[in-house]
Order: sequence, then structure tokens, then C-alpha cells
Amino acid sequence: MTASRPSDHTPLMQQYLGIKAQYPDMLVLFRMGDFYELFYDDAREAARLLSITLTRRGESAGKPVIMAGIPHHALDQYLARLIKAGQSVAIAEQVGEVGVDKGPVRREVVRIVTPGTATDDALLDARAQTLLAAACRRGEHFGLAWLELSSGRFSVLQTSRPGELQAELQRLRPSELLVTDDDGAIASAGLPARPRPPWHFEHDAARRLLTAQFGTRDLRGFGAEALDAAVAAAGALLQYVQDTQRSALPHLTGLRVEQPEEALLLDAATRRNLEIDRSISGAHDFTLLSVLDRCVTAMGARALQRWLTRPLRDQQALRARHDAIESLLDADARQGSAAERLRGALKDIVDLERILARIALRSARPRDLGGLAASLRQLPQTAAALQGCEAPLLLQLAQQLGDHAELSAHLSAALADELPLLAKDGGVFRGGFDPTLDELRQLSENADGFLADLETRERARTGIDALKVGYNRVHGYYIELGKTHAAKVPPDYTRRQTLTHYERYITDELKRFEDQVLSARDRALAREKQLFEQLLDHLNAQLTPLQSCAQALAELDVLACFAERAHALNLVRPELVDQACIDIRGGRHPVVEQMSSQPFVPNDVALDDARRLLVITGPNMGGKSTYMRQTALIVLLAHTGCYVPAAGARIGPVDRIFTRIGASDDLAAGQSTFMVEMSETANILHNATAHSLVLMDEIGRGTSTYDGLSLARAVAEHLATGVRAFCLFATHYFELTALAGSLPGVDNVHLDAAEYSSADGDRLVFLHQVKPGPASRSFGLQVAALAGVPPSVIRAARTHLETLEAAATGPDTAPQLPLFAPTPAPTQPPSPPASPEPSPALDLLEAIDPDAMTPREALETLYRLKAALEPPR
Repeated sequence: MTASRPSDHTPLMQQYLGIKAQYPDMLVLFRMGDFYELFYDDAREAARLLSITLTRRGESAGKPVIMAGIPHHALDQYLARLIKAGQSVAIAEQVGEVGVDKGPVRREVVRIVTPGTATDDALLDARAQTLLAAACRRGEHFGLAWLELSSGRFSVLQTSRPGELQAELQRLRPSELLVTDDDGAIASAGLPARPRPPWHFEHDAARRLLTAQFGTRDLRGFGAEALDAAVAAAGALLQYVQDTQRSALPHLTGLRVEQPEEALLLDAATRRNLEIDRSISGAHDFTLLSVLDRCVTAMGARALQRWLTRPLRDQQALRARHDAIESLLDADARQGSAAERLRGALKDIVDLERILARIALRSARPRDLGGLAASLRQLPQTAAALQGCEAPLLLQLAQQLGDHAELSAHLSAALADELPLLAKDGGVFRGGFDPTLDELRQLSENADGFLADLETRERARTGIDALKVGYNRVHGYYIELGKTHAAKVPPDYTRRQTLTHYERYITDELKRFEDQVLSARDRALAREKQLFEQLLDHLNAQLTPLQSCAQALAELDVLACFAERAHALNLVRPELVDQACIDIRGGRHPVVEQMSSQPFVPNDVALDDARRLLVITGPNMGGKSTYMRQTALIVLLAHTGCYVPAAGARIGPVDRIFTRIGASDDLAAGQSTFMVEMSETANILHNATAHSLVLMDEIGRGTSTYDGLSLARAVAEHLATGVRAFCLFATHYFELTALAGSLPGVDNVHLDAAEYSSADGDRLVFLHQVKPGPASRSFGLQVAALAGVPPSVIRAARTHLETLEAAATGPDTAPQLPLFAPTPAPTQPPSPPASPEPSPALDLLEAIDPDAMTPREALETLYRLKAALEPPR
């Protein structure tokens, strides 16, 4: 069907432009008949994103009207694509009546959907969080608030460190980030920022808004009263949700205050390099989450993602999770393990978190309530699966499930077995639930009998055997006769419709029946709507215990998943101790092990108070990076509450994990690969502590050999003796292996490889075994050959290498001291130092202002300094 043309209705365009003026930053879907139309710039953007046709129809104000439309029945399909593309949408529906309103039918925006506030299943990834966040700065503090509207989980955090704020934003990756329109620092975090006026972040107004929402006098009960920046961010977020949802938010009942020191801190580079829930390329495959996620429910999968991206430091809470896994793994000879029974019971549980959110927002559909009813009926079996489990956490969660037998019985009595998609279609309630509805339905259901009887009587009365009684939605009930029987039409028949070969009539009796039946149908639908709203009221009154039940189900699902993975992947329980150590026996990389077709070679890691830094050498592709990453992932899994891929593990307190792995540049920020490397290194050196785990890979490779080697040594020395962090330091600078003999707490290990000769030439085999001591060779030429470098180039490189090695140790060359050997003592008193000559480099240093320089200017100045230090040629 073709939508109406704006050129035919100038007042129509005035109506549209009035609505668009209220929502300038959103795409406006304007309902016109069977289509939602977009106009002008909105139409151009929608055509680009949705690959729909852009048209020009008529004129308005003397200009062509540019349009693009989507069918109303396909709204969810197109809406999902727009939300995924980061667009916000205002949906303007026809709310007036044709022929009643003067001019075009009145339209109003009845629904606003944004990337951070979507709650419909069609718009969401079932197994991933969709978050709305707000961030602001007040004085020296940064406030961050985030909300998963589809579950009601509302959290805040306050910090005085910009790096911690950026790390949390990278952890959460909100679909929308609200910031003040004058705060460029937060908005530049590479996230979908939505600027808001500064007064939306005003503290006192935010506090009033939050206390009104939660029904409290203050925010002390949530531990947020003194967190001015966090409260300001939370208030701005709540105001935005109220503006977009246009309904009460009864499922938002409080704030959860997160403290940075409660969890292992992982900066953005570390999250990227460890590939926890997203690979370096941005995909979800080949990640730690993809290997671990065998959760039965969608809400369990989301909880697992939260646990993995925010590992805890509280050893007591972690031991409780480990105890629960151990209890779930206990097997009964007849019934199998408790984990198997629990996972079987959870299979019939739907996504209660999101259903309850839609109930609270009054956007729930009949099948949502049907899923809730089915899940509540499954709770007794879920609780029974935990019988015999004595772990305190499992007992607590079983109690948290609650007793919902009465509500379950009420829903079962109310809802029909086969539920419609929409409540307005009718058929939601079971017969016998409501006498008034039953009576109205009976009137409609008896229509077929009455019509059959009327048809028999009228055939006998008129003598026309071909007479039929029928119904259509346009003209209602009718008696249909062929035109050849026009002479036999009784006088009490009134013509209703003329067709090519037939005439359709109505009688007074049929008219009275029609009014009665159609009225009964309308009244039945109205009654069902009333009953549906009452049922939503009844469910909202029990929202808090239902939300607690959903949370318990999600956590039980994660623990059962951990138990299943422990059994399937041969994971062991880690021992959490108070002593400073990371002692892993037979550790494995959980992702590489599952994705590789070759047997994985396990390796040990032994770090303690006397052995803080391991210098790791060996060939490229020998497994250095895998060895480092698996150590970090084992530590992370232990602090998630999961068993770990190892033969055994003892892990002491860890506060942060840092990684400096890989090479990349940031051209947009004017940063070269080396500048990015040094920025990440600086972050580690400033923020690592004696309880941190640090992975450093190939520091200093982005600059000249001596510069890079000097930097690498200084960084290693600082980590080993200044910070005293637990550190795995991979390098190709063999000179750094001398640190083990000169610095306390430093030791050497290497990844082994073997070279053998064959008919095709020398071949290299990577053994992937970590052995004590430094590597003997780099095997760079052999790795280049494996990569496919032409044999002629390899032969030439080998010749150059032999020349260089001979030059370094030849008979005409004095033996060279190791780069880091102690300086020999002078044999005679040194001469008085000469007067220093003017230095261009010093002059340049005195002239610069570091605080006023951009990263690009700093890099250029660094090159100028280097050039100033080089002797003239």
C-alpha cells in the first residue's frame, strides 16, 4: 500500500516538523497508514543504514519532499538495525480518529528507543548486557553511573584517577554514554557519547530525583551520600531514562556502589590483549568468554560476562564460589552430579530479568507472562536439584529463589495455553477465569449457530437454495443473493452492497444480531485489556522478590557452568593464599588449548617474594606470548571464582594485571607505534604495585638498538627493584639475561626450540617448553624461512650475520665488553673535567614546555633532541 503524499497535505508536514523540532537528534518514524515514513535528512540517513529506497514526492514550502518508508508490520526488524547502528528513534503514532480531528489525523510520539534503553528482545543480544552510562567530573573526582534497564541493575562508582574511569568505561562498553556537552575529555574515550546540558548533572537536583525514585530520605543506605560526582552522574542517567521511557520505573529500587579496590583492575590495553570477552579484532569468537560460556539461560550468560570482566579480590567470596563448584561436582551414582541436575532444571527457565523489566515498564506481552508462569512452575525442580549440596553459597541461593507457588497458581489459572503475540488480539485469558469475559465470549461464539439457523430459515422463506449468510470486516454481516434471483427478494431486505453478479442485503433481525455480536467482541477485548493491566499490577506488587529470584537463578547458572567446564576441560581448584606468590604447575592457555588441533604443552610459573621477575627469551613463535597470557588468564579465572587450567595453582593477593604486548599506532592522536608502547609502559610504571602482575613483551623494539636496549633494562630494573611487581618480561635483547646475576629477584627462563637438518635444508621445531636459564639462540632466520621469506634472502641474511659475528670477535678487533658490564676502574687519577661546550640539546630542553605540548609535538621534539646529540658528519 502506498502511503499518503505529503504534498497533498501541507498541514501534515507542519505536524511532522513540529514533532521533529522536539526530537532534533533522533530519527522520527511518522506513522502514515500502513507505513512509518521518514523525511528529509532522516530519510537520507535511514536509506543509507537500511538500504531502503529514497523517494521525492510533491513539494512542501516550495521544495521537494524527500521520503523513505518502512512497513508498519516490519517495525521491529528495521528498528533493531537502527539501534545496532547507534541511532535513537522517536516513534510517532496516529492517536486521533479519522473524520473527528480537523485536518490530518493527530499524531504523538508514544515510544522512544535509544541504544542504551532498549528492552524488547528483538532489539537486544540475549547473552550480552546493554548498558546506558553517564560520566561527569566534579572537582578532582570523576563520577560514573551505569544502568541495565532490561534488568534494573543500577550501579555507580567514583574515582579521582582518570585512568580508572577510562578502564571502567572500557570494561562496561556502554551502548550510550551521557556526558556534559562541555566535557571533551570523557567524550573522547572512543565511546558513543551523547552530550547533555551541564545542569542535568547538577548534584542537588540529582539527589532529589534519586531519593524520589527510591522512596528514601537520603542515599546513606546505599553508601552513596558522600559520592557527589557519582550521584550527579546517576541523576543525569535517571532523568534521561524517565524522559525516554515516559513511564514509571518500579524495578529501579536502589543503587549499588562499586569500589575500584574491590576488583582486579584491568586497563583497556590489558582487556584487549587478554581477549576476555572480545578478541583483538573485535569478534566474540576465540575469547575466554566463548570457551567458558555454557550457561543454560541468557541471564546466566550475562552474569558470567560480568564476573569475567570484573574479577574480585575478596578471597572469602572467591572461596565461597570455589566451594559451590566443588559441591556441584559431587556425583551420585544414580542421578549424576548436582551440576547436571541443576542444568537440566534450568533449561526450562526463560529470561526472567528482562521479562520483569518489561512488566515494570508495562511493555510486557502475553507470551512474556507465559514464560514467567512456566519458569515459576520449574522452581521446585531447580531447588530439588540442590538437595545434598552443603556449600553455603548454594544454600543461600536456594533460599533466595523464594516460594512463588501462589503466584504460579494464579498465572496458570489466568493464562490460556496458547497465547497471542499481542494483548490487543484477545485470547490471553483462560475460560473460567473471569465470568464477565466468559459471558461476552459466549455471545461471539454462538454467532455461528445463529447464522446457520438464519440461513436455513431464509432459504425456506425465499425459496432460494443459493442464499448465503456471510460476514466481512468492512461491511459486517449480510445475506448474499445472485442477481438472477432479484425478483424473489423479500420487501424487508435492505440492499447493503452491489457486486458484479451478486447483491448483498441486511434485515432488521440480522442488524440487531450484528450490533449485539460486534458489541460483545469489542467489550470482550476491552475486558481482556482491563484484566491484563490488573495482572501487571499484581506482578509489579511482587517485583522485588521476583527480581531476587532471577538474580539467584543467574548465579546458579554460572556456578553450574563453571562446574561443567571444570569437568569437561580438566580444570582444578586454585588455592588462594595470603603469601605473595603466583605458583602454577602445568598451566595451560584455556583458549589456545581448545582451538588448537595439536596437544597443548603445559608449563610452570613460580613467582614469590624472592623471585619477582622472569626474563623470558626464545624464538618468535616459540610460545612466549602464550605463556605470559595463560599466566594472566589463570590468575584472572581464580579471581572470578572459576577453576583454572593447570595441574595445580597457589595464588596470593593480586590487585591489578597489566600487559604491554603487541605493536600498534594511534594515528588519530598523533602517536607512533613506539609512542603507544611508551605510553602504555609509563602507565604500568606509575600504577603497578608489589601485588600487581605485569606482562611486558619486547619493550624497546620500536627505536634504535641501543635506545631500546637501555629503555628495556631500565624498565626491568624499576619493576624488579622499585615496584617489585610480579613480572614476566619477554625480550629478544639477550643482554638483559645478565640482570639475573646482578639484581635480586630476577631469574631467566626460555622457550625451547630444536633445529635439525633435512634434505630440504635446516628445519626448526618449536617445543613450547619453558626451561630454566636464557635461550642460546634467537632462531630469527629460521622463523623468517618458516614465514616464507625467499631462500635467496635467507642465504644473504645468513652471510651478513656471519660477517657481523666475525667482526665482533675477529682477530683484528679488540674483545668487546658486555654492554652492561661494570666500568673498569681507572689506572690513574682522572684529569680535571674540561669546561662543558655549549649543547644545542640542552638549549632545546630548556626552551620546551612539556605541559603545553601535544603528543605529536612531543614526538617531533624527541627526534630533534636525538638529532642535536648526534655528532656532525
